[in-house]
Amino acid sequence: MLRLRVLTAIALLAVLVPAVFYPAVVAFASVAGLLMACGAWEWFRLNGAGRFQSVIAGAGCAVTCGVLWGLHPPAFVLQWVWSASAVIWVAGGVALIRAGVPAWTALDQNFRQLTGFAVLCAAWLAVVSARIQGVNFLFSVLALVWVADIGAYFVGRSLGGRFFKQKLAPDISPGKTREGAVGGIVGVLLLAVLWIHVDRSWVLDSPSIYTILAAKHWVFLVLAALFLGVMSISGDLLESLVKRAAGAKDSSQLLPGHGGVLDRVDALLPVVPLAMFLQSFSSLPL
Repeated sequence: MLRLRVLTAIALLAVLVPAVFYPAVVAFASVAGLLMACGAWEWFRLNGAGRFQSVIAGAGCAVTCGVLWGLHPPAFVLQWVWSASAVIWVAGGVALIRAGVPAWTALDQNFRQLTGFAVLCAAWLAVVSARIQGVNFLFSVLALVWVADIGAYFVGRSLGGRFFKQKLAPDISPGKTREGAVGGIVGVLLLAVLWIHVDRSWVLDSPSIYTILAAKHWVFLVLAALFLGVMSISGDLLESLVKRAAGAKDSSQLLPGHGGVLDRVDALLPVVPLAMFLQSFSSLPL
């Protein structure tokens, strides 16, 4: 299993890394669009769609991403997309995590399917917008999710249950601990400090999300980093909730040894649009 995971990871990196660094953003946009299309196919399957409908959903997601690329939405439209994403993820996400699996299954099936479709398209638009900002900016956002996940895993394994008797969300993901969540968020704060130092020490193609937020005020940076760290954990929990509602262990088997695309991008779905929201908000005067 480990060998399979490593081989799949190498294959993914062999495609993603050149696409990220290719000068024309369309290369990365195409790869990201393919991943989101696969995610849409998985999402519809997890929410009761048949095989044909799920394929149509995936194709529709790819076409939608292509149309969005061709339209080049202006800044004020993007601001509305980021704001709507913030409302959906913060208000809707918190409500669902609190209510649990029954609340999700009680929602209309078409609503669940279309909500996921919209979220995936918005995430594609956000990640492409982040790449347009610059490679350093994009990686600073992606790294936040990776660090939050790694920090939560290792702190949870070593200290889980030592300080908090209750798990983080036992009805959704029994393995996740509150200690792990705290560890992931602390890791994000440390990452922010380190990345700002790197921005100041190296000549990079763009400022990181942390340098942009810190330029507003260091308090704004801390609050924003905490917020994004929490939303990274929320994205992971919400995908676990959807899988639990569907009785599935993984979103699919598209990525051998890793599960499905949604299993790999779940935490990115809220974080990237919200990072773009904070980046646009940071340009406003206090």
